[in-house]
Amino acid sequence: MKTLIVVDMQKDFVDGALGSKEAVAIVENVKKKIAQYRANGGQIMFTRDTHQTDYLSTNEGKNLPVEHCIEGTAGWQLYEGMEAEGAIYINKPTFGYLNWSDYDFEEVELVGLCTDICVVSNALIIKATFPEIEVSVDASCCAGVTPESHAAALATMKMCQVKVIGE
Repeated sequence: MKTLIVVDMQKDFVDGALGSKEAVAIVENVKKKIAQYRANGGQIMFTRDTHQTDYLSTNEGKNLPVEHCIEGTAGWQLYEGMEAEGAIYINKPTFGYLNWSDYDFEEVELVGLCTDICVVSNALIIKATFPEIEVSVDASCCAGVTPESHAAALATMKMCQVKVIGE
């Protein structure tokens, strides 16, 4: 079964505290991708960047001093229309989720935010954990902090045998 992992498509990353016009621009593409997986019977998983009220005192908070995705807040919620019945939801306190080995993947496609931080981190962790499966990223369903860092992350993933589609 093919699995779609929707990375951090949360309000704070789309049009909230760390939002961008590039993030807003991919929303409809991601919704279409989710609908496609639902129609084809694929597995859908969502990661949610999840921080606590002490975020600014954490190492990440000291390096990125913008409160975002505080658990339970409006900014932590998935962006409107992203939910999918029967999906698996994973709260992760850092860029990359470290327990992908808990799942039995045959093929994985990633989409979401931010290409250059959480998408690349999770794609590389999954590829390292499951070196023999196809791992792909749909560039038309991802946005980075900047267009330049988005492109750099796509190039990095290609070098690490992650298939990049939708460019």
